[in-house]
Amino acid sequence: MIINVNLYAAAKHAAKLDSVSVEARTLNELRGQLVSDIPALASIVPQCSFLIDGLSYGRDTDAPLADGVRVDVMPPFSGG
Repeated sequence: MIINVNLYAAAKHAAKLDSVSVEARTLNELRGQLVSDIPALASIVPQCSFLIDGLSYGRDTDAPLADGVRVDVMPPFSGG
């Protein structure tokens, strides 16, 4: 399924995009596909937290993704 992904801070800057569409069924697939599609994210994605419909799923999870979910990629910011 196609998931719309919103990029913030360093991820947005590296990708030079506000959002992307990624084909993935799980959060781990999405993470891998982001790096495959946008190699500039390779050093950023491992540091990011991911929000699915506003709920934090941290960095490593196999959370399933459903049609229509909102995924936000949140790099660390403000020293955190």
